[in-house]
Amino acid sequence: MENKTSVSKVLPVLFGFFVMGFCDVVGITSAHVKEDLLGAYSPEFRDTLSNLIPVVLFSMFLLFSIPTGMLMNRIGRKKTVILSNVITIVAMFIPLIEYTFIMSLVAFALLGIANTILQVSLNPLLTNVVKGEKLLTSSLTAGQFVKAITAFSAPFIAAFAATQFGNWQYIFPIFAIVTLISTVWLLATSIEEEPIVGNATSFGSVFALLKDKTIFLLFLGILFVVGVDVGINTTSSKILMERVGMTSIDAGYGPSVYFALRTLGTFLGAFLLAKLSSSKFYRWNIIIAVFALVALIFAGEKFLIFALFGVIGFTIANVFPIIFGMAIQKRPEKANEISGLMITGVFGGAIIPFFMGIASDAIGSQVGAVLIILAGALYLMYAAFAIKVQK
Repeated sequence: MENKTSVSKVLPVLFGFFVMGFCDVVGITSAHVKEDLLGAYSPEFRDTLSNLIPVVLFSMFLLFSIPTGMLMNRIGRKKTVILSNVITIVAMFIPLIEYTFIMSLVAFALLGIANTILQVSLNPLLTNVVKGEKLLTSSLTAGQFVKAITAFSAPFIAAFAATQFGNWQYIFPIFAIVTLISTVWLLATSIEEEPIVGNATSFGSVFALLKDKTIFLLFLGILFVVGVDVGINTTSSKILMERVGMTSIDAGYGPSVYFALRTLGTFLGAFLLAKLSSSKFYRWNIIIAVFALVALIFAGEKFLIFALFGVIGFTIANVFPIIFGMAIQKRPEKANEISGLMITGVFGGAIIPFFMGIASDAIGSQVGAVLIILAGALYLMYAAFAIKVQK
């Protein structure tokens, strides 16, 4: 293989991260589904039902992440990425064909499968086109930045679709076209992959790592940080609709503020973490996030609510990569297995919203959802002080 990095090969792989960000559309979709399709249901069940959207999506990470790793060993990384794109395109057209609650669940289950396959395969594919440790780290960070752009722009695209085409659901064919472009671009790019050496990852080798107490605590950390992230994404629009009386379209800017500040936090964190202790950085950020979540329970003024979304997004931005890095640092000889395990932990995005819906319906307001998110953040604060990983 060539020893230099080819920009023409890096760009189509980085563009795939934009497709990876489609999973973050669950926030505005959950709010729209609640408003459009669940009006006939009793009010005490609407949040529980609408929160099944992120539940079915992120449950797929539990079911498909390790099997995807096995499939990737057989067919290669590029073909695995293309498979995920094909499934994404199918999922994007289902809500247009039949916009019902059941078909929305089917669409987001398929999107969850596709996103799981993509997250497992796209990062390794990037290592085949980027040479040099520093450039690879920079490229991985750039990929996460591209992914965050999707999350930030989704409510704006939905608003554009609603105003220009008369229906917010046209966001889905727009995403399908973007995915098709990504697929064609990648197919037209020649990428040489290294042959697989050693034993393939198995279910047993991955889950055996949970016997290590530190790895177990870090796995729970991944589960809860993803849960907090998806939780704020899912409930932010509903909070604005409930407390300020905003429409579902306007309330969609709540997730945008959250993702905009999370993107900024990731960008600045890449520089700050090169100079500061990651454990101390983690502790201070999660403490601030906890205080912001407590304030969110009581906030009733629009600009304060938006500000708190921003603070939470900024402070939670780097928790996932810090925890992921701690896990790799703990058992560097098991890096591949640990990576698979941590991606499996993304199914926390299914668990937390499920209990958020139950709590919100039980209390009769989004305070219940915020309390569940706060519980996840409190665990992350505990983990920040309890986990010690020797350098």
